[in-house]
Amino acid sequence: MSTSPNAKPANSSGPTRSPQRGRWLWLLLLLIVAAGVVAYVVARTKEQVAVGGRRQMPPASVATAVAERGELHVYLSALGTVTPLNVVTVKSRAVGELKKSHFTEGQMVQAGEVLAEIDPRAYQVALEQAEGQLARDRAQLENARLDLVRYQNAEAAVTQQQIDTAKAGVAEFEGAVRADQGAVDSDRLQLSYCTIAAPITGRAGFKLVNQGNLIQTSDTAGIVVLTQEQPISVIFSIPEDSLPQVRQNLAAGQSLPVQSYDRAMKDLLATGTLIAIDNQIDPLTGTVKLRANFPNDDHALFPNQFVNMRLLLEVQKDVILIPNSAIQIGAQTQTVFVVKADNSVELRTVKLGRTEGEKTAVIEGIAAGEVVVADGLDKLQDGAMVVPRPRAATGGSDVNAPARGPADKSGVRKGKKPTP
Repeated sequence: MSTSPNAKPANSSGPTRSPQRGRWLWLLLLLIVAAGVVAYVVARTKEQVAVGGRRQMPPASVATAVAERGELHVYLSALGTVTPLNVVTVKSRAVGELKKSHFTEGQMVQAGEVLAEIDPRAYQVALEQAEGQLARDRAQLENARLDLVRYQNAEAAVTQQQIDTAKAGVAEFEGAVRADQGAVDSDRLQLSYCTIAAPITGRAGFKLVNQGNLIQTSDTAGIVVLTQEQPISVIFSIPEDSLPQVRQNLAAGQSLPVQSYDRAMKDLLATGTLIAIDNQIDPLTGTVKLRANFPNDDHALFPNQFVNMRLLLEVQKDVILIPNSAIQIGAQTQTVFVVKADNSVELRTVKLGRTEGEKTAVIEGIAAGEVVVADGLDKLQDGAMVVPRPRAATGGSDVNAPARGPADKSGVRKGKKPTP
């Protein structure tokens, strides 16, 4: 039996290795090594970013403001309407043709200035008739007096009855003269009504009757409407809860200043004084009306104009003031971030007082001269590092303005550059 020279023995023994199995072992080893490296890197990173148990974030750039000691003006805001103290509809008390108007629409007229003229001829004729009747009765009165004197001088030639009749005649003509004088005065008064003068100083409105029209005393529209503008008042309403303090201040003889602003509450139009409180509260709105007077020298206030009012209730002196933007209001607490000397921030609970404009009074929790974060609070947590920068001034209410009194000498962080 012959065998092939290339055939292997059937019972040949010896180790056999699969190349595919070796490759899987190397891949497993590489995965284990890579996992170890990743774990080491993560552990080292945690050690580097964790110092003292808190995470170190990059310093945030924030705007800061200095808590200052000063005055806080407490205002009561309301909506008001400019109301003239006097509005007069000028009407004619004489009947006749409107001969001439002496004013222009929108003109400021003075009290006593002639506004219009009514045709006076009918009243002049009536006056002449009354004056003629008066002259006739005066002549008859003079004649009756002379007759009485003659009768009294000739007592022997006349009877007592004639003398009494002469006395009665004198009394009769005296009464007629008085009646005639009254008629003359009445006609002169009617004639004066033909010249219409301004009863007040104010601004003339549009002409309600044109020249050449017949004027009647029964006309309800009148000739022109005059509106007083100097001084002028504003009527506004406040809540009834604020009424006791206002009444208390007025009873103490205090002069309560009132400011009037435009509709956008940006421009100050005029400054006046509170003069009166209405005598009852409106039960529907729970408000009471107040009246303030303004000189209105520059005519900034116009009748029926809508304005925003600010009534000064009190002035709180020597209080700590911070900007409103520095305050975080929670459900039960109010907090402020205070910048310490090492440029880290401290979250501090504060007790707040009244707020006016962009300032709020702090009763507890902040001292004058301390620096608070006014902008960028959403980036911060307690203990975080910051890069402080001064807060930009805003429209006259900036708390960064130089403080009065002790705060001027605090010198806290004054002139010190922020440390990155």
